[in-house]
Amino acid sequence: MRTLGVIGGLGPMATAFFMQMVIEMTEADTDQEHIEMIVYHCPSIPDRTSYILGESKKDPEKPISAIGRKLAEDGAEIIAIPCVTACCFYERLSEKIAAPVINLIDETAQYLEDQNINTAGLMATDGTRKSGLFQSALQAKGIQVVLPKEDTQRDIMHLIYQNVKAGRPIEMERFERASEELREKGAQVILLGCTELSMIRRDEKIGAGYLDVMQILAKSAVEQCGTLKKNYQQLITQ
Repeated sequence: MRTLGVIGGLGPMATAFFMQMVIEMTEADTDQEHIEMIVYHCPSIPDRTSYILGESKKDPEKPISAIGRKLAEDGAEIIAIPCVTACCFYERLSEKIAAPVINLIDETAQYLEDQNINTAGLMATDGTRKSGLFQSALQAKGIQVVLPKEDTQRDIMHLIYQNVKAGRPIEMERFERASEELREKGAQVILLGCTELSMIRRDEKIGAGYLDVMQILAKSAVEQCGTLKKNYQQLITQ
């Protein structure tokens, strides 16, 4: 069993839910059989999307790297970052952190390929969308990516920032409208490509055909650090 380091606080609720996922996914009969986790909860890290879009000059990669180095020094052997937009800094983080950092984008692409998915819709932040990381990784696997229209993308950002991050009730009509549009464009599966959207899957009845990418992160973390329960091989909602 290896020790998992978690760079948390991006956002706070997503970090807590990620830890719950890891615990629930781990095959363990006693406390002692669960995965050791070192968690650094740092919500003061600058907003990733604002930096990527050029709306802020505060580079979030520097504090994320510093936390990753501290985790490695404290004994973390694998690093997980429950924030999809932070994947935009993956190459820089990997160069600066001694412990391996889980590549959430690549793990998601591989999972979709293994599930024989041909077309996936993407719900994500403006920063993740602009980076093109999901688009490139999935297209490399022969998977087409469909994106929401600009006004629908605004709905998704509203859900992430004005609902989940702000601790307010989820406006499900916005979520359902975005889902319907992506289905009409041919999406077999809709990626909940922001860890804040995981909260919607947790708290609301969203139906079938969604893949929560934070579950992919948790699954990879458990597989690399402990033993995964067999019933967590299938993660697309039914």
